[in-house]
Amino acid sequence: MKRAFTATILIIAAVIALFFGISFFRNDSSTSSESPKAYIGVAYCGDTVAQGKLMIDKVKDYTNLFVLQSGLLQRDLESVDELGDYAISAGMYFLPYFGNYIQSSFSEWIETAKQKWGTHLLGVYYSDEPGGKMLDGYVEFNDAITGDSITKTTYGDIVVKKTNSIVINYELGGTIHLYEPPLDHSNSDINSEATFYHNGTIKIVKPAVNGFSFNSYQELINIKPFITLNETAQRFYAREKDNIDFLKNKSTEVFTSDYVLYWFDYLAGYDVVLSQVGWNLSLNQQIGLIRGAASLQNKSWGIVITWKYQQPPYLDSGSEILNQMRTAYRCGAKYFVLFDYYDETNNSTYGTMNEEHFEALKSFWSDVIKNPKVVQGSIKADSALVLPKDYGWGTRWDGDKIWGIFVADEKSHQIWDLMQNSLNEHGFNLDIVYGDPQYPLLKKYLNIYSTSQFV
Repeated sequence: MKRAFTATILIIAAVIALFFGISFFRNDSSTSSESPKAYIGVAYCGDTVAQGKLMIDKVKDYTNLFVLQSGLLQRDLESVDELGDYAISAGMYFLPYFGNYIQSSFSEWIETAKQKWGTHLLGVYYSDEPGGKMLDGYVEFNDAITGDSITKTTYGDIVVKKTNSIVINYELGGTIHLYEPPLDHSNSDINSEATFYHNGTIKIVKPAVNGFSFNSYQELINIKPFITLNETAQRFYAREKDNIDFLKNKSTEVFTSDYVLYWFDYLAGYDVVLSQVGWNLSLNQQIGLIRGAASLQNKSWGIVITWKYQQPPYLDSGSEILNQMRTAYRCGAKYFVLFDYYDETNNSTYGTMNEEHFEALKSFWSDVIKNPKVVQGSIKADSALVLPKDYGWGTRWDGDKIWGIFVADEKSHQIWDLMQNSLNEHGFNLDIVYGDPQYPLLKKYLNIYSTSQFV
């Protein structure tokens, strides 16, 4: 009888152990106090909470991160809370996106969210493509000293609106247009205009009754913003500084995604940058740029798989996406996000993602993340290409713009050739970094290719 009692106790203990083992397996991300070695998820871009919950239910068994990247829902904090609660109750981590929606009500929300969700609020995905917008878009700046409003246009022009309503348009090619309102401001329409050329020629388009405030090309150049690379870099860092500092003061990790200028995104204050891959640019080069920037600046990095096509099927094949994620993982990436866009013309329940893309996530989870034979960071950089300090060059082709406002020069073509040769020789073992005494290379790399000879 004693033996029977002992056997019964052992069976009960085994059942209890099995039960807790299964519970732990199912909810490993929510019950473990240790942070995961990798975060894998989908960026949900839909406009309804219901669709967001469907996505969570679809992927919760093989992802551990839900990124809410909805342009509409970011302004509805109740919806953000509802989806955050739903994702975290499913055992996932939560990363909400906010564009420029950092205002007084946000401060109270972030405090409550941190208390409620703890470490499962991964951080805040603040703004998007700061480097890409600097190169390719319209970007607004305010000059703290002069009070001038400055616009960097998608064409590379610099438009300065001064506090006295004078407007100066500095074209990328060097020509300057000056617009002046009447001195008495009797008419809001600008009625005086002159064009200044580099060779000293001035063309009066509409004469000013009392003469123009500036009378030469050099006078206008003397007050032009964005004259040097260093000044441009400093303006770039300062643009989002207040909002990034606000988030960091809340002890919040600040995320963004970008496709260029990762080095400078980190210097601007971002803790994590996700490199946008999959859009017909070399994965080798993108990883060299993002890993190099993160490694030297002691930051974290990851990838977001974005569109390959501008029309259906938009995303690359599932097999290629799986390969991109596996390669990035072996190169040391920590974050893996699949960008899923919703639009009114798409009748799919799950946006642009098809079943093959979900299967790619499943395979990545089971065959890579859960596979001890696939080692995170096993592909290491032993070589580095060092670009010039503050040289915000797009790197997408040899004639790419610098900071979006300087035309490529002979230096750019020479650096391009050296970069392609270095990538061909070293593959995924190459980092692409910048010469900056604040971040010395020391003995980190066996081979260092300097571009200083082109400066």
